[in-house]
Amino acid sequence: MKIGIVCYPTFGGSGVVATELGLGLADKGHNVHFITYKRPVRLTTFHANVYFHEVTSMEYPLFEFAPYETSLASKLVDVVRFEKLDILHVHYAIPHAAVAYMTKQILRSKGILIPIVTTLHGTDITLVGADNSFAPVVEFTINESDGVTSVSEQLKKETLENFNITKDIKVIFNFIDFSRFRKTNKDHFRKAIAPDGEKILVHISNFRKVKRVEDVIGIFAIVSKQVKCKLLLIGDGPERKAMEDLCRNLHLCDEIRFLGKQEAVEELLAISDLFILPSENESFGLAALEAMACEVPVISSNAGGLPEVNIDGVTGYMCDVGDVEGMATRCLDLLQDEDLLNTFRHSAYLQAQKFDIKAILPQYENYYNEIIASVKLSGL
Repeated sequence: MKIGIVCYPTFGGSGVVATELGLGLADKGHNVHFITYKRPVRLTTFHANVYFHEVTSMEYPLFEFAPYETSLASKLVDVVRFEKLDILHVHYAIPHAAVAYMTKQILRSKGILIPIVTTLHGTDITLVGADNSFAPVVEFTINESDGVTSVSEQLKKETLENFNITKDIKVIFNFIDFSRFRKTNKDHFRKAIAPDGEKILVHISNFRKVKRVEDVIGIFAIVSKQVKCKLLLIGDGPERKAMEDLCRNLHLCDEIRFLGKQEAVEELLAISDLFILPSENESFGLAALEAMACEVPVISSNAGGLPEVNIDGVTGYMCDVGDVEGMATRCLDLLQDEDLLNTFRHSAYLQAQKFDIKAILPQYENYYNEIIASVKLSGL
């Protein structure tokens, strides 16, 4: 198949999933075309079956904001026509599903039928998409997509609750590539961060309010009073400055390291003991899954799709959103009992295997074939 993938090329979960999906499909022999405004962050090496098409927007004094959606639609029309794509897969409903709808109508006027699959990732439904300024477009373009997938059962449920959806939504879970995310021996790396044998806690996010990074720091402040430990905060975003100030106010700067955006997060997960994810909402929790693949138990909230990934009392623990003391207690339960920690490590790894990319890729391939056949049959 010749597959076009549209995504945000950033460190966010939707862009990561889209890129890893494309690379996995390319490994299976499909030709994959990424179409976006810059090279996706995880598209770092050459692959014979992978193509990148950069979208550029015209600068003109009349435009206060460059019309990216129009430029993207034009680029999609061009790529579909001249690369003879079989299907377009757009990730994150806003604005990609709407752009895909426009693209489809333009191509139809030229006698070309292109099936569109839209994958819903989370905040495009629960936060941004639910805003009144976007909701009508989101609802319309989901219903006009030829196929729709969701990354969790919970996100599907929320989509059906928030919008009048007539289109079937197929749940295809996020996935993990075990050739990359696995426990490896990085003892020399660990000693550099925790020279006195401290336990290492880690959090990865885009540092937005929904991630509740202040809770991560609050949890660590409690735990560090009873267990020698370090905290690694990976990522960047609007809340970072406030979190740095909080660490200074709590006099924890020597124990907490802000590492910014990291591409090789698997190397940091490989030396970690616990992963903390107290988010207000998570459609799935890809960062938690990546930690579990590296045998790191997860202490998380019970929000959104997290219970579909993190099994309470087995792969980690879950508490209510905002329950800082409860999460700190659960951290201590594991950090102060090495045997229990190792048991949870093994269970986390076993749970992560259920989301192996090798099991998920065929689901996408089968779904693509189903949608392509349906569009050809209907002539829509």
